[in-house]
Amino acid sequence: MKRREVLLTTEYWITKIQVMLYDCADKFMSKTGKNRAQLAEHLGVSKEYVSQVLNGDYDHRLSKFVELSLAFGYVPQVRFVPIEQFIQKDTHSFKSDTSTQFTTNIKAAYKKIETAA
Repeated sequence: MKRREVLLTTEYWITKIQVMLYDCADKFMSKTGKNRAQLAEHLGVSKEYVSQVLNGDYDHRLSKFVELSLAFGYVPQVRFVPIEQFIQKDTHSFKSDTSTQFTTNIKAAYKKIETAA
C-alpha cells in the first residue's frame, strides 16, 4: 500500500490520534510518577480501561477523547486541511524527516492498518 493510499484511510487517522493520546498519557504518568493503576484512579476508571487506552484498543467518541486529553493536561487541537494539500506537504516532510519517534509511530500505524485490512 502506498503512503498516499494509507493517508486516505480512516484507520490511519484513528491510529495516529490514538498514538498521540498515548503519548500524552505516557508523558502525564512520567511527569506525575503514576503507574497504570494510579492513572486509573486519577481518571476514575478501571485498570482494564487504562490498559485499553494505552494499548490503542478503543475507538472513543470525540467527547471522551477531549476528556482524556484534558485529564492528561493537554488541549486537543484539530485542524482540517484539504487532502491534496496535506499529501503534498507530507510527501516532502516524510522524505526529509529522520526523527526516530516519528518513524516508529508511522511504522506502528502502518502495521495496525495492515493487520486490520
